[in-house]
Amino acid sequence: MSLDRRHFMIMLPAAAVAWKYVLAGTPEQSPNYTMTDHWWGMLIDITKCIGCGNCVRACALENDVPEGHFRTWVERYMVTDWHLTTPEVISPDGGKEGFPAALEVSNGKYFFIPKMCNHCEDSPCTQVCPVGATFMTPDGVVLVDQTYCLGCAYCVQACPYGCRYIHPTKHVADKCTLCYHRITKGLTTACCEACPTGARQLADLKNPNDPIHAFLKTHVVQVLKPQMATGAKAFYYDLDGSVR
Repeated sequence: MSLDRRHFMIMLPAAAVAWKYVLAGTPEQSPNYTMTDHWWGMLIDITKCIGCGNCVRACALENDVPEGHFRTWVERYMVTDWHLTTPEVISPDGGKEGFPAALEVSNGKYFFIPKMCNHCEDSPCTQVCPVGATFMTPDGVVLVDQTYCLGCAYCVQACPYGCRYIHPTKHVADKCTLCYHRITKGLTTACCEACPTGARQLADLKNPNDPIHAFLKTHVVQVLKPQMATGAKAFYYDLDGSVR
């Protein structure tokens, strides 16, 4: 694997120390990355999402996501005064190439909702896996060890957010890894890096200097399907009540 100039420009000093461990596929073993010092999540600002699909394309490219499947995707909601609880929701090809032009509505609104694995603290997927292939790391990322996965799809059925799928050629469970191979060497996720408006922000909830803490002092955030009590760590700002 080679590094271009752009990689050197964005790589933090700590990343250089960790690089050989990343190449070996064991970034968490880097001597300058202590897993218990971090607790990862994601902040998504709905007011900033423009539905461009950059995040979906960046994720697919970075993680070799098979065509027709998504580790992250974007939905467009149209909510009218007459259909507050039954919005029109579209996501053509996961929003990968953006969305068709929207008609003007005088009695409603349009908005975009990026979705992904919520990396739940009490994740149903880890609870149902019969062999422990799905697990949570000490730094709060839910991953799949595909060498153990049976492809039984129990976790796919258990996820209340529809964030998992069975890989069409590997025949094992696949999902968002929060770009674990990147964040453990000091980089942000591919989707955050590609977002032109900053609608997505990787958050280290254990780091008191992380910008999310200042944001939470002045903003109220929500999680998807709070009634599921999964301890979701994808936090949404300005989440409309019609979102499901």
